[in-house]
Amino acid sequence: QLQLVESGGGLVKPGGSLRLSCAASGFTLDYYAVAWFHQAPGKEREGISCISASGGSTNYATPVEGRFTISRDNAKNTVYLQMNSLKPEDTGIYYCAAGPPFRLCPLGTGTDYDKWGQGTQVTVSS
Repeated sequence: QLQLVESGGGLVKPGGSLRLSCAASGFTLDYYAVAWFHQAPGKEREGISCISASGGSTNYATPVEGRFTISRDNAKNTVYLQMNSLKPEDTGIYYCAAGPPFRLCPLGTGTDYDKWGQGTQVTVSS
């Protein structure tokens, strides 16, 4: 069974950090671009970061640039999202998704990606 599983979410205070993981099973991530999406309460899902299949190219949405870092370990079949300097507006569900090996991976609302995880909740609150 092909699946992506996110982990690492939780409750953190403003200014804190979390590292999310996206682990693939049933297929190898080596040939896929992977993106992270954020869905804030009551809002549409939006892409915040993505990484090319080779890991040589990354893309960040403006609200997270400089605070979040995406990386991948193909040997572990896992993609990570290191989130630093978290803000209350970062609260929401975080999804990872895999798609074709784009040269420049797209963000947007996720229509370019066809394999999705179930999401992990991140809450930033004092």
